[in-house]
Amino acid sequence: MSLFAKKTTTSEQMRQQDRDLRRVQRGIDKDRRDLERQEKQLEMEIKKAAKQGNKQVCTVLAKQLVQLRKQKTRTHTASSKVQSIGAQSKAMHSNVKLASAMGQTTKAMGAVNKQMKPEAMMKTIQDFEKQNMKMEMTEEMMDDTLSAVFDESGDEEEQDAIVTQVLDEIGIEISGKVSDAPAAYQGKLGETSKARLPTDEEIEKQLAQLKA
Repeated sequence: MSLFAKKTTTSEQMRQQDRDLRRVQRGIDKDRRDLERQEKQLEMEIKKAAKQGNKQVCTVLAKQLVQLRKQKTRTHTASSKVQSIGAQSKAMHSNVKLASAMGQTTKAMGAVNKQMKPEAMMKTIQDFEKQNMKMEMTEEMMDDTLSAVFDESGDEEEQDAIVTQVLDEIGIEISGKVSDAPAAYQGKLGETSKARLPTDEEIEKQLAQLKA
């Protein structure tokens, strides 16, 4: 056998075996048809000898007919065995293909499991939760600061002048009344922006409390 001969695959071996079995089956069918023709010929010769009253010839031909029919029965048995072998071969080929597919699937699953690191994924998720909470707190503080800036940016005296002008136009005297109204908050601008951002340890404690 040549060292450089191409190695046949399982599918190619299966096809070759199937061709061989079909060839054997055709040979058996041909032999059976020949036996059937010989059987009819012997039956005709036996009838002819019986008409002639030749008992000895009838006996010899009858023995030949019995042997021929036994041989024809053997061809039926052989044909059944060939068909059974073909069915078993196909079943084995299917099992080989199934085992090959399972092997490839196992390799793919192994590769995926190697890439997946539960500890790293858990740490990534925890870091995400921590940073997300920190961002939400920062955003809330910025909103509070901006709200304070826009709410307190107006000049109180200018607002009082505008209110007085509008009321004068409609003929309402508010001397001594507006002065009794509560004064607006006059804290320093941006005072809320000085609030301290939570540390990573505080965020982790809050996350733990939420999970609990």
